[in-house]
Amino acid sequence: MDNFLLILVYLGIGLALRRVAGMPKNTSVALNAYALNVALPAVILSNVPLLTFSSALLIPTVTPWLLMLLVIPLIILLGRLLHWPREVVGAMLIVLPLGNTSYLGFPLVQSFFGSAGMPYAMVYDQLGSFLALASYAVVIAALYSPKVEKPAARDIVLRIVSFPPFLALIAGLALRGESIAPLAEQVIATLAATLIPLVMIAVGFQISIRLARSERVTIGVALGIKMLLMPLCTFLLWAAFGQRGLASQVAVFQAAMPPMISAATIAIMAGLAPRLVTALIGIGIVISLVTLPALYWLLSLNG
Repeated sequence: MDNFLLILVYLGIGLALRRVAGMPKNTSVALNAYALNVALPAVILSNVPLLTFSSALLIPTVTPWLLMLLVIPLIILLGRLLHWPREVVGAMLIVLPLGNTSYLGFPLVQSFFGSAGMPYAMVYDQLGSFLALASYAVVIAALYSPKVEKPAARDIVLRIVSFPPFLALIAGLALRGESIAPLAEQVIATLAATLIPLVMIAVGFQISIRLARSERVTIGVALGIKMLLMPLCTFLLWAAFGQRGLASQVAVFQAAMPPMISAATIAIMAGLAPRLVTALIGIGIVISLVTLPALYWLLSLNG
């Protein structure tokens, strides 16, 4: 619960700063730029070298990727049916498949499921969310960004291989099993720790509750997919295979997390519906204060 409260504090700071005279209007842009180019790569460098590949952790490993296969075509279909602009479709493709499975997921899994659930939570996050963030999300941002008109394949490849989070992913994989200098490790850790405060302050600075009716409908549909449909599909999938143990329960719980803050940063910096994305993050976090404890209660009844 402390992590929820911290996020709400950071959001409140951002809201308060927006009312401070003299604060630049592009404050959130600067904060997001720092997060994307410095803090997010540091987070990836901190996590990827710790990856441990094991067949014993198959359920949390494959769950996030299977959910992506479900959510991606669903978003594209809904975009056509609901006449979403291209930028909104791109934003949804980045934000909805990826959940806040580390900053919220880790402490909440520890709190509700105990230390026994943590290996499953970490695998779900590191082999799913973070790898998808540094690869899939980069491709979608390059394809859908309104800042570039129909980028050529060569341009997309160049943007991917020069994208700081992607470079951090490659470096992190290369560093698996290797030791690094204590000073470098400390620098990476301290920079990574700045991601959540800065991004949430930026979200608070941008967030607006004055949303058009179409935006409210879009947010309702998006959060319904992220926080209801995805965990339900995860539960039904593993129940069909007779899996009702701790691994499947943690996978369901992680699937229900609100949208990932780091993914929102990528969408915002790509110019993909920043107003809508910030609203999704803020509202999703608030709603999860109720939905996640309720989900754990339901899982405990079923277990």
